[in-house]
Amino acid sequence: MDIPVAANEGSVILAARSLASRCSAFPVSIFFIIINEFCERFSYYGMKAVLTLYLIYFLRWDENVATIVYHSFAALCYLTPLLGAIIADSWLGKFKTILYLSIVYTAGQAILSVGSVSELTDHNRDGLPDNSALHIALSMVGLVLIAIGTGGIKPCVSAFGGDQFEDDQEEQRSTFFSLFYVAINSGSLLSTIITPNLRASECGIHTKQRCYPLAFGVPAILMAVALVVFIIGSKMYKKVKPQGNVLLQVCKCVGFAIKNRFRHRSKEFPKREHWLDWASEKYDKRLIAQTKMVLKVLFLYIPLPMFWALFDQQIVNPVLIIIMVPVVDYVVYPLVKKCKINFTPLKKMTVGMFFASMAFVAAALVQVQIDKTYPVFPAAGQAQIRVINLGLVQGEVHFQPQLHTVELFRNEEVSKDRRKEGLDTCSEASVNSHCCVSAHIVCCPLMPTTYFDYGLFHQILDNVTSKPKEGNNLVRFINNLGYTVNVTMDDMDFGVLPHLSVSNYSIVPTGSISYCTGLSKKFGFGSAYTISLDKVIYFEDVAPNTVHMAWQIPQYFLLTCGEVMFSVTGVEFSYSQAPSNMKSVLQAGWLLTVAVGNIIVLIVAGASQLSKQWAEYVLFASLLLVVCVIFAIMAYFYTYIDPNEIEAQFSKEEKEEDKKDQDDDEKEDDSRM
Repeated sequence: MDIPVAANEGSVILAARSLASRCSAFPVSIFFIIINEFCERFSYYGMKAVLTLYLIYFLRWDENVATIVYHSFAALCYLTPLLGAIIADSWLGKFKTILYLSIVYTAGQAILSVGSVSELTDHNRDGLPDNSALHIALSMVGLVLIAIGTGGIKPCVSAFGGDQFEDDQEEQRSTFFSLFYVAINSGSLLSTIITPNLRASECGIHTKQRCYPLAFGVPAILMAVALVVFIIGSKMYKKVKPQGNVLLQVCKCVGFAIKNRFRHRSKEFPKREHWLDWASEKYDKRLIAQTKMVLKVLFLYIPLPMFWALFDQQIVNPVLIIIMVPVVDYVVYPLVKKCKINFTPLKKMTVGMFFASMAFVAAALVQVQIDKTYPVFPAAGQAQIRVINLGLVQGEVHFQPQLHTVELFRNEEVSKDRRKEGLDTCSEASVNSHCCVSAHIVCCPLMPTTYFDYGLFHQILDNVTSKPKEGNNLVRFINNLGYTVNVTMDDMDFGVLPHLSVSNYSIVPTGSISYCTGLSKKFGFGSAYTISLDKVIYFEDVAPNTVHMAWQIPQYFLLTCGEVMFSVTGVEFSYSQAPSNMKSVLQAGWLLTVAVGNIIVLIVAGASQLSKQWAEYVLFASLLLVVCVIFAIMAYFYTYIDPNEIEAQFSKEEKEEDKKDQDDDEKEDDSRM
């Protein structure tokens, strides 16, 4: 953007003044559109944040079924923009399309909220719906209406905002698209914080349950607010009238050009400048020129889904986006311009793709370090045995058939892994304590923990086969006190434990400090412990995470910079290069690349045989890097156009031709007289 900003201490002040001057030159209608987008994105992301939990815990669906429904809904939301774009550019116009589909959208949110009220069918007042079919029907109808509404208005709102500016307000239009993107992420940020907390609260008439009606009701209210705000600004909007079924005309024009070229494929017919010029026998020059504009941009879209394939696999921090948009617009771009670098939109998008690729390289490096901290669990056909000495004296552990002997002192442990120690799939481990009592255990393809106390040998099967999720910790107790006890730790009750019995694992929150018999223990992230009650000794079953979360900052920063440079610029580029009658269609084409990106993830992830997460990250980073180079080559040969200037030229020529025809008709009439 052409903003003169000083690179010294006054740069921030000048940037702020520049932004203020631009905003003062904005049409007032723009602010209604931005507020509308904020409320709509709050509504959408707020609902989506608790949707999976709703499908699993309220509708009682299997997790796999819930995942399929969730992704099907997301895919539908990115397929319906094409429908909305066709309606807007060919029939109703952008304003009426946004208005009518927003009503559908609001109705869908309201129906989904009503469907989540268990009291509708909870006749026995147990807190669970008695007629799940009704709730499923209401929920599915609501989701379909939401998908039609949010997808239908998605390409129209940004294009409608761009329509509010005059041809000489390119800088203001560019700022609008940045503010538009900030509004999207602001709504997303607040909703993903608020609605999960609303869902976590309890509400209900007969019994208190997770409050899904409120979690869905607030997004429904925000969508109604978005609709009201949009209507309030209706008299201020600049409304571009639709020009008939333009998309159908484009398709017919392309089809006729291909067919006509095939008919005249012999060498006796002279070549034409562009293959679409073969449609000139049937279609006017304006439509052919507009079709060329659209196809040029759509051709550039071909590599873009790979960016979204990577982008949708990582969680982007909306706070970073809100911060980086003005920083990039008012600091980075002006500094680049000051260095006499022609940083065109396509160059910005190329750099954005490169940053996204590097973000996955950074993610791979972090994942390698994380993998080093993971415990090695036995796979199919493998075994692992762990022995703990809880007795008063030293003991010996003999692993058969190798007869490998390990001395085990009091309160010590030893582990054997088939892969590391040569333990057979079915092997024996015998214990001989100094009390002259021996025992043995057969180790099958599981992961048992054994312990001996006073020469007795006990076996417990671990129910931990992976690291605890979400950074939580797991704790269990072994009672080796010689009598029955009731075990509690802080507010957690582990129940009554008889002598030489073991409790089940219980979740201990991340980073909490727990007290047991006066001794404190600060838990880390993702650990599991077995605690012996005699002298309260902690045996580490799964080590806590040692890779600090701060190491993820570089990948988030790179991905955020990539998104700002790629996505914001892409929306603006799509609008600026589209003919006036197909602005929404090209925005829909841009959104379609997101849907294709999600499909690529499913295909690559399904076909990939990589067992390591870091290797998959490297694969995607490599693919995007290759696509980035291809896109850079395509961008190098792209010629920027001004659709308004081209269309104005055609309008001028058409007026001159009409005037000429009128003059010829007048001369002909005079000659007859």
